[in-house]
Amino acid sequence: MGRGLADASPHARAVFEEVDEALGQKLSRLMWEGPEDQLTLTANAQPAIMAVSIAALRVLEADAGLRLAEKAAFVAGHSLGEYSALAAAGALGLAETARLLRRRGEAMQAAVPAGEGAMAALLGLNFEQVSEIAAEAAREVGGGPAGSKQVCAAANDNAPGQVVVSGHTQAVARAMSIAKTRGARHSVLLPVSAPFHCELMAPAAAVMAEALAGADLRAPFVPLIANVTAAPVADPATIRELLVAQVTGTVRWRESVLAMAALGVTGFVELGGKVLGPMIRRTTPDVPCLGALDMAGLEAIAKEL
Repeated sequence: MGRGLADASPHARAVFEEVDEALGQKLSRLMWEGPEDQLTLTANAQPAIMAVSIAALRVLEADAGLRLAEKAAFVAGHSLGEYSALAAAGALGLAETARLLRRRGEAMQAAVPAGEGAMAALLGLNFEQVSEIAAEAAREVGGGPAGSKQVCAAANDNAPGQVVVSGHTQAVARAMSIAKTRGARHSVLLPVSAPFHCELMAPAAAVMAEALAGADLRAPFVPLIANVTAAPVADPATIRELLVAQVTGTVRWRESVLAMAALGVTGFVELGGKVLGPMIRRTTPDVPCLGALDMAGLEAIAKEL
């Protein structure tokens, strides 16, 4: 996870070293040597994924001479990737981004006891259909005055026919069952440690409101397409508010991609992974999308750009 970049480029290696120092932890060793069960803990995974993205960007900037400020019209990221996008666009320093993501991961993990929340991808249905299913799945349980409504919400609108629900474990299971009767092609429970992007994350949102209030967040040099609005934003105060709202809000990724295309974007570049590319291609099949995880991929991107 990023080791090839660190071995090949001192600029990438410096990113991992700075993140390690900021966290007071050899996160890079955990990324490269494991154990995997520790790396996949939310508090470790979030800054680790960000570090790989920024390391890839540093390689393009320093080794290939490509400046994001000159090449990009917008930046965007999916969930924690929004922090990576802000760091890439100069709105947050690398060390501060790592510390914010560490706190975000810890807060999200602590918000819901293990086993009480879940997420599932419902495939073959659109966002409106899944929203209706989620509302039905969040029905009253327990009965009588003590009955309480469980949480189930459309958490990630990733691409046409790919929407993720999040909430109480039982409610998510009901949503999967209902989806089957409504024509879903497939439903799959996701291997996540908490039910992200639903109201169960309210305690984590409160933590992030406090953390972001003290963060040195500047205007990005290109606008961010925000997860919760699918619209450009550059004002630091507004970005703070949207980052807090994002903890419990829907990641409107499909709409974000469509918005960028409508604003004139003629190509997408995914740095540090190849997860978002397929979503983008399904959403805007006529707009090219490049992705890179390693030096070979970054060299190909540099030639293309």
